[in-house]
Amino acid sequence: MAFTRNNHVFKGHRTLLGAKFVTYGELELPTKHDLYSQSRNGFDWGHAGPAAKQLAFSILYQLSDKDFAEQNTSNFTNEVIKKFNSRDWTLSASKVLSWIKDNTQEKIEEKEPEKILVLQSQKPAKKQRVKPKTNVVKEICKELNITQKNLASILEIPEGTVSSWAVKNEIPRLGKKAIEFYIEKEKNQQIVDSYKSFVKLLNVS
Repeated sequence: MAFTRNNHVFKGHRTLLGAKFVTYGELELPTKHDLYSQSRNGFDWGHAGPAAKQLAFSILYQLSDKDFAEQNTSNFTNEVIKKFNSRDWTLSASKVLSWIKDNTQEKIEEKEPEKILVLQSQKPAKKQRVKPKTNVVKEICKELNITQKNLASILEIPEGTVSSWAVKNEIPRLGKKAIEFYIEKEKNQQIVDSYKSFVKLLNVS
């Protein structure tokens, strides 16, 4: 089995509302569900379940072949994907290729790459403290720098409804969609405002 080294990076991000996104070289990573059917609902990480295995297969398939990816999905899931315990993570292609080389029986004439990096900067192992469960409504308001009253106004719903979500620590599906739509709208507006400022500067100069 031959593979090509490159400098691309795999990136994973989980939104506050639970949506997961994985890219490779800044492009969305295909799930390859047609080749390896584990999860129809996309990717996940931090465990060894079907969605995590789907991610492991897709990463390995991106840099090897179908047979190798199928045979080594479980190991890659347990050794790498299962250890992603944060909302955001990155993994360089060179680290994946190093793992592939260490787990293949074929001899590949290539200089020894650096050992696989288990993602995120790691500190010496400490006793893990049980963190209090975060409140999804408060986290969203904090990230958007708004109050619960502001959130209710944005969504055009009673303030008591948002307070109820905070008490239950749960946002219904339609509420999540509305918030995601608002966040996307704000991002687009920032891009438009930046462009207008740039044009204004050009006209002044």
